[in-house]
Amino acid sequence: MSMKAIVKSVISGDSLVLRGRPGPQGQPPKERVLHLADVSAPRMGSANREDEPWAYESREFLRALAVGKEISFVSAHSLPPNEDVPRDLGSADIGGLDLTSEILKNGWGKTKESKREPTDEDLRRRDLENEARSAGLGVWNPHGPQARAVHHSMPTDSQAFLSEYKGKSLDAIVEQVRDGTTLRVRLLLPEGDHQVVNIALAGVRAARASTKQGEPSEPWGEEAKFFTESRLLQRPVRVQLLSLPTSTATPFQATGNGNVPATASLFIGTVLHPAGNVAEFLVAAGLARVVDWHAGMLASNGGMERLRSAEKNAKEKRLCLYAGSAQPTTSKTTTTANGQNRSFEATVIRVWSGDQISVLEKGSSKERRLQLSSTRGPKLSDPKQAFYAQEAREFLRKKLIGKLVKCNIDFIRPKEGEFDERECATVRFGNQNANVAVQVVEKGLASVVRHRRDDEDRSPDYDSLMAAETTAASESRGIHSGKDMAQPKQPLNISESSTRATPFINGFKRLGRIPAVVEYVAAGSRFKLLLPKDSQTLTLVLGGIRAPRTARNASEKGEPFGTEAFEFATRRYMQRDVEFEVDTVDKSGGFIGSLYLNKSENAAIVLVKEGLATVHSYSADGLSWSKQLYDAETEAKAAKRNLWQDYDEEAEKAAETEPEPESGPMKSKYLDIIISDVKTANFGFSVQILNTEGIASLENLMREFSLHHKGAVTVPSGFTPKGGELVSAKFSDGAWYRAKIRRASPIKKEAEVTFIDYGNQDTVAFKDIRPLAPQFRSLPGQAHDARLSYIKLVGPESEYGPDAIDRFRQLCEGRKLVANIDAREGPLLHLRLIDPQDPSSASDPYECINAELLREGLATIDRKCSYLSANPQLLKKLKDSVLEAKKARAGQFELGDVEEDD
Repeated sequence: MSMKAIVKSVISGDSLVLRGRPGPQGQPPKERVLHLADVSAPRMGSANREDEPWAYESREFLRALAVGKEISFVSAHSLPPNEDVPRDLGSADIGGLDLTSEILKNGWGKTKESKREPTDEDLRRRDLENEARSAGLGVWNPHGPQARAVHHSMPTDSQAFLSEYKGKSLDAIVEQVRDGTTLRVRLLLPEGDHQVVNIALAGVRAARASTKQGEPSEPWGEEAKFFTESRLLQRPVRVQLLSLPTSTATPFQATGNGNVPATASLFIGTVLHPAGNVAEFLVAAGLARVVDWHAGMLASNGGMERLRSAEKNAKEKRLCLYAGSAQPTTSKTTTTANGQNRSFEATVIRVWSGDQISVLEKGSSKERRLQLSSTRGPKLSDPKQAFYAQEAREFLRKKLIGKLVKCNIDFIRPKEGEFDERECATVRFGNQNANVAVQVVEKGLASVVRHRRDDEDRSPDYDSLMAAETTAASESRGIHSGKDMAQPKQPLNISESSTRATPFINGFKRLGRIPAVVEYVAAGSRFKLLLPKDSQTLTLVLGGIRAPRTARNASEKGEPFGTEAFEFATRRYMQRDVEFEVDTVDKSGGFIGSLYLNKSENAAIVLVKEGLATVHSYSADGLSWSKQLYDAETEAKAAKRNLWQDYDEEAEKAAETEPEPESGPMKSKYLDIIISDVKTANFGFSVQILNTEGIASLENLMREFSLHHKGAVTVPSGFTPKGGELVSAKFSDGAWYRAKIRRASPIKKEAEVTFIDYGNQDTVAFKDIRPLAPQFRSLPGQAHDARLSYIKLVGPESEYGPDAIDRFRQLCEGRKLVANIDAREGPLLHLRLIDPQDPSSASDPYECINAELLREGLATIDRKCSYLSANPQLLKKLKDSVLEAKKARAGQFELGDVEEDD
């Protein structure tokens, strides 16, 4: 009796595997093997034996003729089953064509010898065989089969094989389907050899099907296998090898298989049938799930996007694997669970790490800290990761700080252990709406989080992230390089103390504006700057202004608008590329100067204009841009911004017109000065009066003076310096300055000189002295001798004498100060010195360095001052300072009251 079946596959040129119709509810059909009677064909080889001659060609003839087609067959004899698969000996035809006759006619088989009397059909088939033999067809070809090597086992060096053929489109035949997404294929290599390999379909994974009799399959495993088998088994396909199943562990993680065997068990790749990619059809049918970590292999050509779309459709239709799953949500609300906007534009104000930033939402004053979705940056706390953590943060800082970005909150990560709740977002910037997370991952400065299969809380660009990580890993960038980078050294803090900071002043002044990065904002007008090229940090205090202070701890109360000034400065300048200029150094080692953003924006002027700082006239009057400061303050007052919200212009004018009481202090004359030299033997000091025509002229003169001495300076024969003569003399720093001879020794050939523009003294050899050229004589010396008014330092006879001079140097030497001339004694100036950066001097007009030295027990009130009683309020301040020193047993009062009686 004739039966019908579908040819599933061809074992050899005379044997076929047949399958019936699918069972109820799509169950895979039963199979049977049919061996064609009266014909024999060469046997195909295996891992244990080689192909017989012409075996592949014979198999291919029957495969091309029969696979996938319906045949009619008659079983002449039943053979013993193999693993419960029935076997028959018989005949078959396709569309009226007898398969045995077709094989013999084309020379791909031989008739079997039979002991029975030949029938007419036997004679006809022998005639067909003889005709094929005469024509040299098939196995009768006198030239023999094509020479080829057939490798039935995976390549010994799988990585080398992958490197040679990766990405190339190779012709292949599917030899076996192990499960819905794992195939065994015969690669028809360009050289003519055959390589049998195992391939896992890229981007998908189906449930496992049983491989042994009685072994259970995973749900939908058999259905997935049948789906692929019925479409691909023994069909010609195009194969692309993409990867080996390497470790999925991200860098710096201990999990995952870091070492891949030389001979892998399978490759990952794509298998394309003329009808399309079977992986996409499997997912669309709900018989396979998408594999996230394969995204890097497929995202570039849109393969992953097509798989995601197919998976979405399968979920919506609840097919097979998704039959019991909940209906997926198709839309999200415009706000998050915490009531914040889900999509918004914002300005990046801080970069915390390679995966976290803070933004200021447009039209809002609230800062939002965001985690880049599905991204994990290196940890600064881990010595192995610290270098890359710093590189990642710097990459994001340069890309984003101060820029307008588009943010979309993908999900909110709940609080877990020590980690707070965190908004996870996709952040895009620029005209191309580039995802910054993709860029940082592609640079090898962050890795991609491996989400659970059912975890929908992930980046919408997850596949692009995986593709970026694959690119970074393949090119060994950043964290994928395998290099152990040394932990970055901490930059040198040159503002650690006044002693450390002072030597840098002159160098900074010569450089003018210096590029830096704002590393930290300590207060509205106090910044920590990083000089990346020099690996140095410093504290910069804005000169000319005073910003209100913030509370330093919970128990302390800040000044009004201190917090607002701090927040404004943080949001505007934090982590920005800036330039700064230096004027002087304060007593704690902070550099006093100016800060510029975008070349032109002066931070001090901006703070004053916003009403978040006031002009400090002591220091502001000496600045070249003081008018801009005062104009900014006038604007802030008129607009009643922040500090000036209760400002009353009429009341201020009335206060200005009130006459000073007769008992008030004498009229002040404030000057900006810098102490250029301190004399220790007989205490005194020299000052330069700043912001005068003389100082400007001195700068020009010194430039010309330096150029003059770079050339050959003619020294008159027999020149000998004489006392009182103006000369050029070389100082210990190797530079030439104007000087005056105090006394000369022709015997020792050296002279004691005073440098008239700076006040310091030195002994200089005659060979380092030149006559002063006439063009450098017209400008008067710019150093003025001075002493402290009202007080005198502890004398050298006291054990506290050296401490007093050292303290004076620390507070004053080389620094820009404000001085009031209280008296003149010929050319000697009696000065009250004021530190413009001391906050108390802004609120107390009598606060000064003179009083501070008294408070520290390092000075006494000078009773011989002729002007001692001229300023009773100041005298009271000084006396109170002495009392404080006595109470604290400071300095010379350590062992009791040693002051003279009044």
